Amino acid sequence: MKKVCWPYFDPDFDKLPERIYGPVCRVSIDNDTLEDCTLVKVDSVNKQGLLLEVIQVLTDLNLTITKCFISSDAEWFMDVFHVKDENGNKLADQNVINYIQQAIGTTTGPPASTRANAYANNIFKSENHSGHTTIEMTGTDRPGLFSEISAALADLHCNIVEAHAWTHNARLACVAQISDKSTDAPINDPHHLATIEDHLITVLRATTAVSPCGKEASNQEVKTTGFLGGDYQGTMTDVERRLHQLMLSIRDFDGPSLRPASSPRTPLGWDAEEDCRKTAVWIESCEEKGYSMVSLECKDRPRLMFDTVCTLTDMQYVIFHASTHCHEGYAFQEYFIRHVDGEALCTESEKERVIKCLEAAIERRVCEGIRLELHADDRMGLLSDITRALRENGLAVVRADVATQGEKAINAFYVRDISGNEVVPNMEFVESMKRELMGPSHINLQVKNGKHLIRSPSSTEKSRYFANIGDILKSQIGRFSVRIK
Repeated sequence: MKKVCWPYFDPDFDKLPERIYGPVCRVSIDNDTLEDCTLVKVDSVNKQGLLLEVIQVLTDLNLTITKCFISSDAEWFMDVFHVKDENGNKLADQNVINYIQQAIGTTTGPPASTRANAYANNIFKSENHSGHTTIEMTGTDRPGLFSEISAALADLHCNIVEAHAWTHNARLACVAQISDKSTDAPINDPHHLATIEDHLITVLRATTAVSPCGKEASNQEVKTTGFLGGDYQGTMTDVERRLHQLMLSIRDFDGPSLRPASSPRTPLGWDAEEDCRKTAVWIESCEEKGYSMVSLECKDRPRLMFDTVCTLTDMQYVIFHASTHCHEGYAFQEYFIRHVDGEALCTESEKERVIKCLEAAIERRVCEGIRLELHADDRMGLLSDITRALRENGLAVVRADVATQGEKAINAFYVRDISGNEVVPNMEFVESMKRELMGPSHINLQVKNGKHLIRSPSSTEKSRYFANIGDILKSQIGRFSVRIK
């Protein structure tokens, strides 16, 4: 019998690089060094987009990044993030810590913790999107457009399970999850999808296509960008990144700039007067290292770093070093970047485009209108009915976040008047809405102005206008509720 010999392979050979150089990714959580925040340290082999992935993990947990230091030269990625939870405290929940470690890199524990996965599901509170069809829409914005889109989908027998819409510089981007009205299943019929797309394009193109610069808008600015069936399971930051990409694709950065790029700036980027503090972005050359240094200063807010890093990444720039910090409610960020081809920003036109895109990314999420939060029993056509009532009474939706949790619909709208001016609610409006809409429709309404919930009446803010809105919305939504019974 002939003897057969096989080469021997050590089963631990594949782990040799890790044994020599250490783990591919190390994530450590430090709650002891600082008294007021938690340190998240990441050491990893670098790759394009890794910084954004790390920031997405932290942002999905609604953590605030108060300071960070980033270095990713020599193919190695070393970051330190100072983070706080939603209440401004250190991270105390071990489930949160476990999830961060497992989402960003490997840990000494099991690769997939059941407790961490359960906690993640509880955090994101997102429905299973595998049973829905995703629609992406972009177009020139006008008062009432979101209401018309909602009505069009209702007329086409589509149930809106989730929707997110942003408006900026007279543009609109919307990502919606829909299902078939009768079966609550994804819509796979090509003819039905074609009908939906044609109908929505007609609605979007009803706008007079003129850009803020006075030029006629191209056809690409008014379109439905995709129908993605079945496999969409993104987190909230995935949706928000897509909204940034859609806005970038329709050039919402082409609009009036806050200040010329070449204008002089004080050491803090603004004039001394508080009221003069506005977003400031500028770019300088770092010739000895071959980088372009992008600096920005603006009012601090949640998810700011995600918005700026997302924009630079989607514009095909690599961030090699960065530092950010906050002071007295204002954020200061510096990024040392090159294009993916290894070149720094060479021309003034390229620098100007980056500046405009970053300014737009910062402004998109900032809504100066009042916030209406409505919790209601979910039903077919609810979103269409509510947005129609708002539109018919002179309120335009400038941003919307619509979700379904079980049998409940959770809607949040930022609204202004049809001229784009901010409206001022009062207690009379709130109480009228609550009193009339919580009855047969089971709608719970809260009105917030900025971060403050409107709780008590003010003698200087009595407004008959809002009392009338409450009365009319009472009759209209009440009529809608009776109609569907």
